[in-house]
Amino acid sequence: MPIRLLRYSELDLAAWDACVNSARQVVPYAASWWLGATAGRWDALVEVEEATGRYLAVWPMPVKRRPWGREVYQPPFTQQLGVLSGGDIGLAAPENWPLGTLPTHYTRGYLQLNDQNHLPAAVPLPLAVQQRQTYLLPLQQSYAVIRAGYCADYRRRLRLQAAAELPPLVAETQDIEPLLTLFQQTQGPAAGLQARHYATLRRLVQALAARQLLEIRVAWQPETGELLAGALFVLYRTRLVYLFAAASVQGKKAAAPLLLVDAAIRAHAGTPGLVLDFEGGMIPSIARFFANFGAAPVPYAALSFTQRPWYLKWMR
Repeated sequence: MPIRLLRYSELDLAAWDACVNSARQVVPYAASWWLGATAGRWDALVEVEEATGRYLAVWPMPVKRRPWGREVYQPPFTQQLGVLSGGDIGLAAPENWPLGTLPTHYTRGYLQLNDQNHLPAAVPLPLAVQQRQTYLLPLQQSYAVIRAGYCADYRRRLRLQAAAELPPLVAETQDIEPLLTLFQQTQGPAAGLQARHYATLRRLVQALAARQLLEIRVAWQPETGELLAGALFVLYRTRLVYLFAAASVQGKKAAAPLLLVDAAIRAHAGTPGLVLDFEGGMIPSIARFFANFGAAPVPYAALSFTQRPWYLKWMR
């Protein structure tokens, strides 16, 4: 089947979502409504079944225009993309990826693949590969079994919270604004998020809520009503994604982030095939937080390239 590089205006979004929703790779970030919220427009490598127009495989490539040309980039709140397919031939086979042609269409590129993609044996220049990792925790077992896999300190803290006279109150909500405010007051400045990033997240939350894929959990101080921590989860097919979180200093002292993740695990434990994707792990302290729940590191690749200006291409 032919593999085509299609511009956004050429994409059949119904065929796109049919492919994404049935792909072996469970990647919510690749859905048209997710990319619409975070990137707006994107190009894609698409394998098309000629007789039906059905998309057999897709590789989204969000694009923005820069003074130096068209650039492929990884949008915010979009951890993994890469190839999605129902089979293991055609575009799904790494040896068929037309990597060498990407620098002819784009001047720069940075693309994070998904954790079920495997790189070809050799990546042509000017492409470079970086290994990243996320942390995954299978949730098919009972809550008691999963909790037994927590580190000893986490189990102790949960026992102390359960025995406390006034432990933090954990509840579900559909209102993202208190969580955003808390993030802006705490991690926001260091994270470098700007107004446009919060607007993007609000659009994404709207899209998730409309599809009933959104779970927001918050922890409150019962005496003062102070918001201690919040966490946003996405439940898509067989993935529960820990997408966004914030905690105050007091919330961290009260182990509120631990309580929120534990509440999500308790709610979904025993679900066949479901995996909690912590969506991160490159920062050691955060990786330890995930690993302490019994999650294991899982690698995925990032591809990048920078095309030299035309006036330097004569150099060897």
